[in-house]
Amino acid sequence: MRVALATAVRTLPHGAGLAYEPKFDGHRLVIARSAADVVLQARSGRIVTSAFPDLAAAALQLPAGTVLDGEVVVWHAGRTDFALVQRRAAATAARAAVLAQSLPASYAAFDVLELAGLDVRARPYERRRALLVDLLLPLGPPLQPVPMTTDPELAATWYETLPASGIEGLVVKRLDQAYPAGRRGWQKLRHTDVRDAAVVGYTGTPRRPLALVLVLPVGDETPLVSSPLTAALRREVAEAAAAREAADPLAAATAAATATVTAIGLGEVPYRALDPPLTAEVRHTSARHPPPEVLRLRTDL
Repeated sequence: MRVALATAVRTLPHGAGLAYEPKFDGHRLVIARSAADVVLQARSGRIVTSAFPDLAAAALQLPAGTVLDGEVVVWHAGRTDFALVQRRAAATAARAAVLAQSLPASYAAFDVLELAGLDVRARPYERRRALLVDLLLPLGPPLQPVPMTTDPELAATWYETLPASGIEGLVVKRLDQAYPAGRRGWQKLRHTDVRDAAVVGYTGTPRRPLALVLVLPVGDETPLVSSPLTAALRREVAEAAAAREAADPLAAATAAATATVTAIGLGEVPYRALDPPLTAEVRHTSARHPPPEVLRLRTDL
C-alpha cells in the first residue's frame, strides 16, 4: 500500500476548502484488517506487526476489509516521545510484548483507504474523514482519529500551542482531494527547517561513526558531511549500518571506505557507503554553512 506524502511549506496555507490536522511525531503506519488477521505496514512497505502487538490486538475490533493510514505514537509525561516509538519499532517479538505493557502505543489515524473491502481512496477527503470518525469514535483508544479543523485561525493556534505536547506542526489537505497514494499531494508546516535527507554513507568506523554523508532534498545531488553526531546517534547509525552490512556482506565489503567526500574545513574525507541509503531528519539553512545538524534517523522508512 503506497502512502500519501506531503511537501514542506514555510507558512500556513490559507484558502477555501482546506483542512488542517496536527502532525504527530511518530512512525507512519498502515493498518490492514482482513477477515483473518491484522497486518501493520511501515511507510517502506516493511511488515511491523510483531513490533506493535497492542495495536494489532486493538485493530481486531475493526470490521474486516478495513485499511487505515496514520501515525503510531508513544505518550510519555504528557507528550509524544519519538525515541520511545523508535524503541518499540526496533524490539524483537519477545521484547515487544513486554514493551507493549510498559510503553503502550497509540494510533493517530488520519485517513481510511478501504472500508468493508471497498476502496474509498478516490472519494474526497471530506467524505473519507467522516467515514473515519464514524468508524473510530465508538472504539476509542488506542485507535483514534486525529483532530481536524477547517478554521485557519484555530489551526494557527494549534501550531503555536501544541508543540508542548510533542506535535511537530500541521498537515494541510484539500477537502475535495482524493487520497494521493505515492505522491506529495499534501502540505506540511513544521516548526523548524527540518527535512528528510538521504544518508548515503558515514565517516569513521562501523563501530564509531563520526558524521553522516548526506544528500539533501534541495535539487543538488552533491553529497556533504553533517556536523558531528551525538553519542546516541552514533549508536543508532552503528546499529543500522551493521544491519545493512549483515543483509549484504559483499556490498558492504565493496563500499568500505572506497568513496570520498569534501567536508567543510577538512577537504577530501573517506567514507563508507550505505546501499540502500538510510533516511535522516536534518536541520539546515539554505547555504551549506554550517554543516547540517542530524536530528535523528528515520528507521520507520
